[in-house]
Amino acid sequence: MAEALLSFSSPHSRASLATATDIGFELGWDHARYGLTPPAEHLIAGNPLRDGWEAGRAAFGRRTRESNANARRWLTLRLTAWLHGRHFEPLTVTPNFLGQIDTAACPITREALTTTRGPAHEAVVARVCEDAGYAAGNLAMLSARAASAKTALDFEEAVARAEQAQRNEPGHANRAHADLTAPQWARLAVMLSFVTPLPHARAAALPLLVLPPNRLRVLNPIQGLQTLVTLLLAKSGWSQRLPKLEALMPHAAARRELRAFFMVYMPRVIAGGRPDDHAAWRRALEDAWRHPLVQSHWKRFALKLDEPTCDAVLQRAIEAGLMTQRVQVHTEEQATEGWSLETRGFAERRAVARRRQRAAAPQAAAMPALQPRQLALPMDL
Repeated sequence: MAEALLSFSSPHSRASLATATDIGFELGWDHARYGLTPPAEHLIAGNPLRDGWEAGRAAFGRRTRESNANARRWLTLRLTAWLHGRHFEPLTVTPNFLGQIDTAACPITREALTTTRGPAHEAVVARVCEDAGYAAGNLAMLSARAASAKTALDFEEAVARAEQAQRNEPGHANRAHADLTAPQWARLAVMLSFVTPLPHARAAALPLLVLPPNRLRVLNPIQGLQTLVTLLLAKSGWSQRLPKLEALMPHAAARRELRAFFMVYMPRVIAGGRPDDHAAWRRALEDAWRHPLVQSHWKRFALKLDEPTCDAVLQRAIEAGLMTQRVQVHTEEQATEGWSLETRGFAERRAVARRRQRAAAPQAAAMPALQPRQLALPMDL
């Protein structure tokens, strides 16, 4: 999906984009706050970013903040959102937040994020749900190659790409569609599923080929439980935690299926021994989900539960301390707060226009909104 860039080349444009002008001024002001110069193309006369930058320089002088990597990335992200008319949630997406989602390797390609191997391997902060804005819970650090492949795709489209790549060269990591391999496309599809409310049976059938990146929201309760179950093996003491998790199940059939799942999952996780490296151990937890027997046993267990039961089990598991990482729980309203779903992630100026259209034509059907769930992700995977 192409997105038009903002233009300030005519008085008509400036008059019609008053909100965007205010955002541009604030962005220029914050460049000055950190002692940074905006990109040259925004320093032409009449650009609100230049106006804000010059006003900020006059106000701050030499009393600027440290412009570390997170601050520079934050300003770049805001500039990208502004140019494409996308909503940016300033209360939750901060330089500190971007530091929390930073990672050494791309969760999709599993390649190191570095500038020494070319632009494709550089780190990019990407919106996971394309129909949402730049907000906490919808951002992940990916390689530029993975972020480019993801652009404008939803969950089902990514699934189709993974299946097509697999058919092209069965059993091989062939490259197709923006240079992603079939396993990489499959991991991308699973990541997109986290922020895509799905029917319980559909979500229950998905293998956890990639663990949720730090601070990404998990909107489907069964995938939240799937993450919890997987992470039971992430640290020592899992054999003591498993019986406690079984005790939270609503009936004997679910307890039996959960135990059967672990009996096929655990041996495949430790088949190559437990790696000392954290990243390698994470990959082992993910790759064990590729086995068909693991997937079939998980589906049998997951279908013994429904969404409300998954929510209840998750809440009790967190209260019992069974999560090996810190988690943050949200209400349904909080889960996608600031995502700007009503405008499919575009800035508020579009929301105002849409509200006016609805007022003029109240009989028009409202745009469907995502229905959020309450689980958010572990903080320190």
